[in-house]
Amino acid sequence: MLGAFIGIFSTIVPTNRLPLGISATSTPSPSALSFSPDFAALGAKGGRFRPQPRCPAGARRRLPGARRCPAGGAAAAKPRALPAGPGAAGAPSFRRGGPAGRAPRAPVRPGRVSAASPGAVALPGARARGWAAAARAARRRRRAEGARGPPSSRAALYVHWPYCEKRCSYCNFNKYIPRGVEEAAVRSCLVTEAQTLLRLSGVRRVESVFFGGGTPSLASPSTIAAVLEAVDQAAHLPADSEVTLEANPTSAPSSRLAAFGAAGVNRLSIGLQSLDDTELQLLGRTHSSRDALQTLAEARRLFPRRVSVDLMLGLPAQQVGPWLRQLRTLLGCCDDHISLYQLTLERGTKLFTQVQRGTLSAPDPELAAEMYQEGRALLRDAGFRQYEVSNFARNGALSTHNWTYWQCGQYLGVGPGAHGRFAPQGAGDHTREARIQTLEPDNWMKEVMLFGHGTRRRIPLSKLELLEEVLAMGLRTDIGITHQHWQQFEPQLSLWDVFGASQEVKALLAQGILLLDHRGLRCSWEGLAVLDSLLLTLLPRLQDAWQQRAPSLVQGE
Repeated sequence: MLGAFIGIFSTIVPTNRLPLGISATSTPSPSALSFSPDFAALGAKGGRFRPQPRCPAGARRRLPGARRCPAGGAAAAKPRALPAGPGAAGAPSFRRGGPAGRAPRAPVRPGRVSAASPGAVALPGARARGWAAAARAARRRRRAEGARGPPSSRAALYVHWPYCEKRCSYCNFNKYIPRGVEEAAVRSCLVTEAQTLLRLSGVRRVESVFFGGGTPSLASPSTIAAVLEAVDQAAHLPADSEVTLEANPTSAPSSRLAAFGAAGVNRLSIGLQSLDDTELQLLGRTHSSRDALQTLAEARRLFPRRVSVDLMLGLPAQQVGPWLRQLRTLLGCCDDHISLYQLTLERGTKLFTQVQRGTLSAPDPELAAEMYQEGRALLRDAGFRQYEVSNFARNGALSTHNWTYWQCGQYLGVGPGAHGRFAPQGAGDHTREARIQTLEPDNWMKEVMLFGHGTRRRIPLSKLELLEEVLAMGLRTDIGITHQHWQQFEPQLSLWDVFGASQEVKALLAQGILLLDHRGLRCSWEGLAVLDSLLLTLLPRLQDAWQQRAPSLVQGE
């Protein structure tokens, strides 16, 4: 069990050199864990932990096993289970407007039954106005309930747009290069699935939305607006909620960025990846460094203090000095959020094949480790807070969506291959399921039209599995796991009970790379850089403590 769990976090570098999950394929954007907690991050991509889910994570992030998947993001491996049928547990009934769940736009005549609200009668005159006022009041009550409701009534939402113009040489995400996209059909299915999952989860308040991919900046602003409108109608999407869109420089000219802003997007995550044209060609990117800087400048003008950029490290033949010069250049023109991701060679990609055949030199893990350490120090000196292993922010510009992944909050994954983590309505606050949507877009759309959703697998999480995620995800952040946060998931077995008496943990505390005190459990600055090796000690200790706990706890599991 531990081996499978640790495998999620592994990178191509030695476990004592680089932190858990800073690979370029592990952003939360639950395309996030990348379950990216789309299993986000468990943000962000490609089946590893990242912010983002790009998994999430939502990242930003392959399924490492039957019991684990990537965070917040889209899966990169074919699930085996069949979708639930109309009569299966958890399968939704048809929503309004037919199998696609889309209500007709035609006005309702007085005295006729409205297809937009089956069973309701549209009334003329004053009675109609009274009904509308009652509907508005009901909606206000629902929003108030969502604002003050328990954690189970709140969630983040990841939306996966699976299409790209081309496949980058390093990418193994769930994406497709179509000859043509029937966007109206895709839009309808995204709307339907979002409505269905919100109903099944009982979520009343959506605290953030992340559009990941793929390349969601290829979607029409009207598609983004339709999804956001559906979410606000089915639950409550506060006006100040973070709504992030991933964008590539070549698919995001100024006029298009402005249209996305008008559609409801208020934060951009731009995949610059590099400011060196040779490296961009190696990565198979369609933009130049000039394109990247122009797009960044326009994005900052339209979304001030709400623009994040990605920069990759550890590329073949990449050297520390030139890479640091790129980072310094970026510091001179960036906004308040930067993500650093290490390239991971993924089987099935062009780069992997080139390295395997010897036509391209393998990345040097020692140089990658040095880049990471020098880069994080440079960002710290520039006023950036390393609030997560691979994410840096200043002026309080943290990603609230990815923070949900790292705090093991609920998130819903919508779209082909998206991942989610939530407790179905009536299941209790801590009875969560990992949900994986069907990968291939055409098959996903067929299932959404038939069942209202394209969930291919539902994986119940045991209490121990949830605690493992709380530990692994929480330690990715600079605040770690507070005692109060831990007690929300396990009120009877404290952090002191689990780790306080362990000699191995005491050794880590003595080295100053791990801290356990009145605030909780967290990594030091030095410890964040070796988180994957720390988990090799901490996860077995948690499992041992769980097995040795009191009989009353065993019965209550």
